[in-house]
Amino acid sequence: MTDIERKFLLTVPSSTANLALIREFVVAVGVQAGLGDADVGKLELAVDEACANVMEHAYEHDETKEVVVRATFDREVLHIIVEDTGRGFDPSRVPQEKLDRLIAAKQSGGLGMRLIKALMDEVRYEFIPGQKNELHMLKRIR
Repeated sequence: MTDIERKFLLTVPSSTANLALIREFVVAVGVQAGLGDADVGKLELAVDEACANVMEHAYEHDETKEVVVRATFDREVLHIIVEDTGRGFDPSRVPQEKLDRLIAAKQSGGLGMRLIKALMDEVRYEFIPGQKNELHMLKRIR
């Protein structure tokens, strides 16, 4: 049997009002890819966090910009890319403070990438300054 790769694309204005639409898109793709309920939930939370970070940090709430979510899957893996053209960052330069210290300080920021990495099987961030940023997230299909 031939392994068919399926591709999906969603482009939305950078408004938190569109996070529900993004979540619906990701859930539908996850279900179609054959992920179980728990993995669909993890995927939904990871992509929601990634897109919210783009809207808040990369675009600084500029609703004239667009967030692109690309999804590709075959029988083995689901690959999600969140793409933007906003301000990028170097994840290796984000201080990795201990979680208990962040919790004690009641810090609400700085946990996004850590959360995404905990929810997904593989995470990779690419940025080309002045051009685009891509967050690649993989979830293996069991």
